[in-house]
Amino acid sequence: MAGQDAAWIESFLEMMSAERGAATNTLTSYDRDLNDLRDFLRARETPLSDATTADLSAYLGGLSTQGFAAASQARRLSSMRQFYKFLYSEGLRGDDPTGILDAPKKGRTLPKTMSVADVTTLLAQATREAETEGPGQLSRIRMHLLLELLYATGMRVSELVSLPVKVLRQEGRFLMIRGKGNKDRMVLLSRAAIDAMDKYERARKTLAPKEKGMPESPWLFPSNGKEGHVPRQVFARDLKDIAIRAGLTPSAISPHVMRHAFASHLLQNGADLRAVQELLGHSDISTTQIYTHVLEERLQELVQTHHPLAKQAKNLE
Repeated sequence: MAGQDAAWIESFLEMMSAERGAATNTLTSYDRDLNDLRDFLRARETPLSDATTADLSAYLGGLSTQGFAAASQARRLSSMRQFYKFLYSEGLRGDDPTGILDAPKKGRTLPKTMSVADVTTLLAQATREAETEGPGQLSRIRMHLLLELLYATGMRVSELVSLPVKVLRQEGRFLMIRGKGNKDRMVLLSRAAIDAMDKYERARKTLAPKEKGMPESPWLFPSNGKEGHVPRQVFARDLKDIAIRAGLTPSAISPHVMRHAFASHLLQNGADLRAVQELLGHSDISTTQIYTHVLEERLQELVQTHHPLAKQAKNLE
């Protein structure tokens, strides 16, 4: 049977190469995965051709016990599905034992975020640079405003860079922005963001070059590019540059990371998950639930700090 198993694996790989045009690395992965499965089944005295759903499920369970990541388990399952689909289509088996196997669930990756201290350091650097007079000051003032708005509102970077210039005429601490699906939502501006916006408006009038006959840009952050406003890639690059100047790790900072910081810091300080959902512009609460680890940490701290039994236990230490 071992010889037959090897021959069927070889036939499968030939088909994947000739008919599907599978790359060499892909074929090598299939070969390695299927031979590992064959070795497992051999210990159960079961040839590849006779493996049942229970056999394959046991194999996947063994991978999990050995500490294989969900992604690695999923790849092994994909190899098995392709192989047994081939056997079924060739009439070498009357069924496909992988048909009802469930893919291993991947744990949801926690979002990268920034500490309050790092955000404070970054904003302080932007403030200092904005106050430095000389060539390029308007760009430095603009960068300061971009960062204040991003952290104050948690906007998506695409929403931020495409803000219309008319927001300068809005009064009060609320800002209406248009997000995904052309849905409008209201966000709250911090006092620091409002001050930065006022400084930017004054700087636009005094520092921006005037070109006669040129219409005013409809964008708050205009650019000469085809989009008409600062591209998000340019903002992301400038953000890493200012992070370096602030003494922070640039690889750990991006516009999206600052959006996560906005949400995480709100929840750490008692905000409701539904409120954060509205502020982020998530249409489904399940998207916002990636931050439940923050809520769990806050609840644990709350219990440890305020529950009478926790206090008694602390006194007994």
